[in-house]
Amino acid sequence: MASSFPSVSELVADARRLYGQVFGGEAPQVAVCAPGRVNLIGEHTDYNQGFVLPMALPLVTVVVGSQTAGQDVTVVTATEDADEPHRVDFSLPSEGSPLSPGLPSWANYVKGVIQHYRAPPVPGFRAVIASSVPLGGGLSSSASLEVAFYTFLQQLKPDDGDKVSKALACQQAEHTHAGVPCGIMDQFVSVLGKEGHALLIDCRSLEATAIPLADPSLVILITNSNVKHSLTGSEYPTRRRQCEKAAGILGKASLRDATTKDLEGDRLDDVTYQRARHVIEEIERTAQAAESLKRGAYREFGKLMVESHNSLRDLYEVSCSELDELVSAAMEVEGVFGSRMTGGGFGGCTVTLMQADVIDRTILHIKVYTHTHTHTHTHTHTYTHTHTKITCPVCIFTGLSSIYKKLVSCYERNIPHFGK
Repeated sequence: MASSFPSVSELVADARRLYGQVFGGEAPQVAVCAPGRVNLIGEHTDYNQGFVLPMALPLVTVVVGSQTAGQDVTVVTATEDADEPHRVDFSLPSEGSPLSPGLPSWANYVKGVIQHYRAPPVPGFRAVIASSVPLGGGLSSSASLEVAFYTFLQQLKPDDGDKVSKALACQQAEHTHAGVPCGIMDQFVSVLGKEGHALLIDCRSLEATAIPLADPSLVILITNSNVKHSLTGSEYPTRRRQCEKAAGILGKASLRDATTKDLEGDRLDDVTYQRARHVIEEIERTAQAAESLKRGAYREFGKLMVESHNSLRDLYEVSCSELDELVSAAMEVEGVFGSRMTGGGFGGCTVTLMQADVIDRTILHIKVYTHTHTHTHTHTHTYTHTHTKITCPVCIFTGLSSIYKKLVSCYERNIPHFGK
């Protein structure tokens, strides 16, 4: 079954059309977007103050809208998979009366961003959301929404423009209003992604190093298991608490400060030991992987990816049979360097690094594999995008581009901001 993955201009057009249907009158005065991301390596290390190596994707969340008089807000989402209702109306926060989370859950991300916006008070507005980032796929649909909405508010009432503070505010929004104790990676790369590069982020110092990733002989393949995850459940917060417990027992501020030697002895129970070991080794793997990528040592990088997946499966226990099978299928193809689950786990996607000339062979092999194994029930949809070929369950990103700045500046020019 073939379908199309919408370009940013198509998403903006869809959002503008829905805006006109819902609100009538003049066209929206603001249009912005922010990307999702894929994490190449460094999973569940960000909230342990470790290293991560993500890159932004040409899958984005778009927000269009206009300022209104008064203190009321109306937001509509065009995302069909979002929980109902797809429209919310509420009043802006005031002193002593903050915005509280509730239903629908997608609106909590919007409320959180408004609550933590760094240049209050926010004026009243109407807005429509449209997105090409799959929900629950481990590609940061939530951070994409948060950063896009923060960018929208910046056009209505500018803040100081500090990008790190913007990412931190979006992270705080997810903590307080979505109930997810996420690290900083997703918001950080959505704000600071650089075209043609992955971003090595030190989640303690918040320093980011751009690692070139534009070799035309490479392809990054993203495979969607079509198993949706929800990080608002108990497993994700439980993993974070287990890491904090391990750090406390080891006498460390965080597991970033621990070594595998610290794990010797019987101070940790078996489960806590496994969680800590994954994090400690994953932080080291990520630093090594960044150096491998700089040198063009792709086989070495791929080996680290597989080690990461095995650790996430066996020690951190956040993989699932569908993800494991997709990794196994990819690794059977000659010319594939490495593959692993990406994102929080419990479903979502895998990410695979390969030679560009084995794309078709890998796609075919995964399709055959997923039809002959009992656990993986994926559906094939073909998507196209400029310089990017994407299929679902197999998503291939040949552009390797991080596009946040490029796209936001583009749509600031085409649709004037309020007051300009």
